[in-house]
Amino acid sequence: MEKIKITIVDDHLLFSQSLSFLIGSFKEFTVIGNYNNGKEFISSFSENTEKPDIVLLDVNMPIMDGHETIKWLKENNPELKVLALSVNDDEDTIMKMITNGAKGYLLKDTHPNTFKEALMEVYNKGFYYSEMVSGFLINKLGNNENKITLKDREVEFIRLACSEKTYREIADGMCLSPKTIDGYRENLFQKLEIKTRIGLVLYAIKHKIVCI
Repeated sequence: MEKIKITIVDDHLLFSQSLSFLIGSFKEFTVIGNYNNGKEFISSFSENTEKPDIVLLDVNMPIMDGHETIKWLKENNPELKVLALSVNDDEDTIMKMITNGAKGYLLKDTHPNTFKEALMEVYNKGFYYSEMVSGFLINKLGNNENKITLKDREVEFIRLACSEKTYREIADGMCLSPKTIDGYRENLFQKLEIKTRIGLVLYAIKHKIVCI
């Protein structure tokens, strides 16, 4: 059986090598490249190198970080499946990586079994959302989806919330006051039974309000 090809983009040499060793212990996978930052990785495309099936992309790197790299990949190689890796679990970082095309987001202290599961899910299904990112959220949304009716302006707000715009910028774009936008947000949080902007993003992805 042909192995699933993995490329690692991470500036921490010890972590990168350890990750390569771990992946090498999985019979389904093989590492075909290691790069220290996004610029090195992107440069490899001009050298006619073999393209990976999955890219493991560190978020915080010098020269060209994960945010810049995934934006470039979304525009130039959108078919590549990117799994983001980070030590950060803050909402803003996760949301930016997912909305820019990451098919999953894992912390670097993830258990090896979970890591392998994530690789298989991304390869076979095209995405993997861990408990940290979604948890009970997707199941809850699925259970309540028939009860939810969204107005056109609510859908417009959700689409804008899936961008990198601030809530003030969304208010300007919709020609509404920041206070009104706060009302849209809180009403949707209550209606969809979610608590964060990440929840809005995941709802939009699940229901094809936006295409990631």
